[in-house]
Amino acid sequence: MVTKITWQRAGRVAEPGRYMFRFGWLTIAAEDLAIWQQFPDATFTLVQMPSHSGGSDEFRLGAFELPANAGGD
Repeated sequence: MVTKITWQRAGRVAEPGRYMFRFGWLTIAAEDLAIWQQFPDATFTLVQMPSHSGGSDEFRLGAFELPANAGGD
């Protein structure tokens, strides 16, 4: 199952970093934030990273999609 996340679901984070969510840790890069700032309704695919410590799940943002109306009406 592919899981996706929006900026709103991510709490509209304003800084790059590692954030704890119900599904695990999510690392958000400055480049990811730049996309959300330009396209606030963009949806990113969550990419699960290999766990080295056997602890919580680790994710990063992968490919993103823009809503059909992103170009403006």
